[in-house]
Amino acid sequence: MSNTNNKFSVKNLVSHANGRMLVKFCTIVLSILTFLIFPPTPAGAVEIIGPEVRVQDNEIHVTASLSLDNQIFQELQNGITKEFRFYIDLYRLWKVWPDEFILNKTFTRTLKSDQVKKEYIASSSDGSTLTQKRFKSLESMLHWALSINDVRLATVRELEPSIYYVRVTVDSKIRQKPPVIGDFLFFLPENEFKISKASPFISIGKGR
Repeated sequence: MSNTNNKFSVKNLVSHANGRMLVKFCTIVLSILTFLIFPPTPAGAVEIIGPEVRVQDNEIHVTASLSLDNQIFQELQNGITKEFRFYIDLYRLWKVWPDEFILNKTFTRTLKSDQVKKEYIASSSDGSTLTQKRFKSLESMLHWALSINDVRLATVRELEPSIYYVRVTVDSKIRQKPPVIGDFLFFLPENEFKISKASPFISIGKGR
């Protein structure tokens, strides 16, 4: 009787394991089909405007904005939520050594629409402060959410005399990506797009 029970238990375990593997396999196949049918948006038409850097009252200020392509614009209009991360990095220029990273600021902008109320909601977070705004049109939301306006990046007095520049990077995660895809389909890109652009050089102090 004991041997019969053991065989029955092993059979159940094997059947359960096979069922889990089948579900996981189906999930992977569906993920691949989703990726092929709805591929990530190419970054060719997504563009960073700027960055513009100015020094005023011994502070470095940065202004930049993101221009989207038609596909992302239509997805936002159709109610798909998007999250864009802005990385504003300050570098010190070196002639021989790799350029030195000094500091950065990061902003996360989340954009979504309420199809029932016919309004658009955007939030901005810098890791410590969260700001949320509501808009009546997609265009007005994009104007606010995709711009980094006159952000104070650093104080000149805290920097050594040298040549510096600012690099702005923006990325967006691929929408609705199942967690299992990261475990098995490691060759697929994590980002819907990721682009960077550097500012002209700025001289702080005597330079070199």
